[in-house]
Amino acid sequence: MKKPLKVIIGLSGGVDSSVAALLLIEQGFEVEALFMKNWEEDDIDGNCTAHKDLSDAQKVADKLGIKLHTVNFSSDYWDHVFKHFLKEYKKGRTPNPDILCNQKIKFKVFLDYAFNLGADKISTGHYARITQKDGVFQLKVGLDNNKDQSYFLHLLNQDQLSKSLFPLGEIKKNKVREIAKKNDFITADKKDSTGICFIGERNFSKFLQTYLPKQQGDIIDTNGKFIKYHQGLSFYTIGQRKGLEIGGGFGTSGEPWFVVDKLLESNELLVTQGDSPLLYHRFLSASNPHWITTSPTFPLKCTAKIRYRQVSQNCIISEQGDRIKVEFDQPQRAITSGQSVVFYEQNTCLGGAIIETRKT
Repeated sequence: MKKPLKVIIGLSGGVDSSVAALLLIEQGFEVEALFMKNWEEDDIDGNCTAHKDLSDAQKVADKLGIKLHTVNFSSDYWDHVFKHFLKEYKKGRTPNPDILCNQKIKFKVFLDYAFNLGADKISTGHYARITQKDGVFQLKVGLDNNKDQSYFLHLLNQDQLSKSLFPLGEIKKNKVREIAKKNDFITADKKDSTGICFIGERNFSKFLQTYLPKQQGDIIDTNGKFIKYHQGLSFYTIGQRKGLEIGGGFGTSGEPWFVVDKLLESNELLVTQGDSPLLYHRFLSASNPHWITTSPTFPLKCTAKIRYRQVSQNCIISEQGDRIKVEFDQPQRAITSGQSVVFYEQNTCLGGAIIETRKT
């Protein structure tokens, strides 16, 4: 009788990875779990839930009768993800650490660690699918459109995909909750995490101020009129509404204010009232393109997302030196440097790149 493949799943203490572990067992794999600690919560304000998450992960592992390994990857996360995160914010950009975390930690450091423990594959609770044809692996969107996480996984390569399993790719979130409740998992009703990868849910501006100095400057409207002071361009992002604290007495209407641009040379934050055309652009240039299979032939007609959960937008990609240029059929709101633009062809994720500039 053939020995089953050994799969080590990243068990986070949440409902998704709990159910993913169960499904792997039901599919006949030899399953072990690993809890990753990737942030030293004592470094900041103690809001991380690592102790509770580890406790929940252990209870799920005990219920499933599988071994739970624990490991601290905090130094790896700091070196490979968080340093880059801070560097980008210092430049006035808005990075997406979850994407880099998947590439550098979950599907690199964790993968290597798991294989040293004898794993044949690793697994996570991501909502995405992996298919393979003629030795080529493709990343597909998850069946649940509301939870699809292929956007965060677009930097994975052929080797990483070949060694990974996503048991939740074919089912919907409500079904995951049902399975968890049916099996009496302690995580069944646990709230989904919405914070930054491994850092948790906290006041983001306050968190950034722990690491980045305040640099006061002017908030101005599109006519150059001074409104108030800001505490640092790093603490704002394009399209932002909340946190501007621009109340009555400014502008000519009761419409909310939005960040239009960050003027780095003058340290000014440019804002506009209402959903202004200034927030919309049709073109962007992007650096460091990554393709999951092979580099496509340009120009390429496909769809793209400039943020998670956005409906994919029709576009044309062309080469622009060592960058790529993306032209959308329709202007896109709040295109933000440092964020990722991710490309799709129907339900297949092709890859993505880092947004650098935009224009109308």
